[in-house]
Parts: sequence; structure tokens; C-alpha cells
Amino acid sequence: MGLEIESRSSDSPYIERVWRSRSHDVERMTSVATAHWDLVFWEHRGQVSASVQGPESRAGVAPVPEDATFFGIIFALGTSMPHLPLHRLVDGSAEIPDTTRKSFWLKGSTWRRPDYDNAEEFVRRLAREGILEVDPVIAGVLRGAPPDVSERTVQRRFVAATGLTRGAIRQIDRARRAAILLQEGVPAQDVTHRLGYFDQPHLARSLTRYVGRTATQLSERDPAEPLSLLYKT
Repeated sequence: MGLEIESRSSDSPYIERVWRSRSHDVERMTSVATAHWDLVFWEHRGQVSASVQGPESRAGVAPVPEDATFFGIIFALGTSMPHLPLHRLVDGSAEIPDTTRKSFWLKGSTWRRPDYDNAEEFVRRLAREGILEVDPVIAGVLRGAPPDVSERTVQRRFVAATGLTRGAIRQIDRARRAAILLQEGVPAQDVTHRLGYFDQPHLARSLTRYVGRTATQLSERDPAEPLSLLYKT
């Protein structure tokens, strides 16, 4: 019952994670905030669809079609498709037209539909064709390299490349890490100190905003409603 989710990391500099899932007897899920965007394909009752899902600035509730299969590529921060500006996709999505089990339409061309095992090859082709780009300033900052531009320029580049401010990305990432620790059984007090929250009420507000669950709910083994993908980086 719920969502069966499988995911894996990737050695591609463009990809954060690759995932697939199947739904059973579930009508909705809690969608956790995420600073990343992803390309998602799904099949439901013989109909195949695809969309670019933008970053999510806060938690929400998302409908889940019954007995559907999903596959998605989560892209690394700083990676973007310039023809689909991410600031327009925050808390939203863009439908991909003419999607079938074998192909879909993207930026004026027909593309072979990727799958869980060949996502890297597909993404490499996107990059070669100039459909996918990486902001080198953002990539460097995330690796810990000192930027050769002003902090103001860095902030502007973050918004352009991710749709979110650098501060929002940090808050979302910290809340997601807190949720994972709580699911692993780490006490809320320890999570508060480990991740630098001011106090437990501060942690509670962050979880409510970005994860949509309380610390107690996250520690439950059988939640009433499934969560979207949470993973360790």
C-alpha cells in the first residue's frame, strides 16, 4: 500500500538522483520541498505523460494516480534548461507534449524516452545539444570554491540557475536532512543541535513549512500518507 520508491545516485555532474516508483491504493502524498527540478515520466491506464517539475519552496499535498508507474531524473543544482526558466517553474510544472512509450517532444525535436538505466546517456546528449547547461559559478560555489565574482552576483546567479535564493536552498536542504535523521530515530533534541536550529520550536516550524510533518509523525513507522522522495546526499 502506498508508494514503492527506488532511487540511485549518479556519477553525472548534471544529475542529483534517478528514481522510479509505483503507486498502490493511495490517492495522495505529502510533497516535500526541494531545491531541485526534475524531468518526470509516468504511465496511468495506458496513457503516458511527461513534465518538468520545478523546485518546490514549501511542502504541499499532491494527488497520486492509482496503479501508475513513474520514472524521474532529478537534476543537480545549477543545471538548467535555458528555454524553461526555473524561476517560472517554482511550485509549478511544464507539460512535455507528444509523449509516448518510446518518445517525446522537447525544444523542437523528437527524443527517445529514457529509462532508469540509461538516464546518464540521455542527459549527456541533452548537454551536447545545448539543451542542458550548468552555471559554472554555482557549480564552483557548491564545491566550496571561492567565487571570482561579487556576493551579489552569486545571489543573482543562484536565482537564475535554480529559481530560489541561496538562503532558501539552505533552509530546504536542512529541513530535508532533519526529516531523514528523525526517520532514522535520532531524537528531535539531537537533530536541533546537530543541524544548528535555534531550538526545538525552530525545528518544528521548519519541518511544518518544508516537510509537512511534525517530528513525531516523521518517527512513525507506518505514516498515514506517503512522503515524496527523501534521500541522503
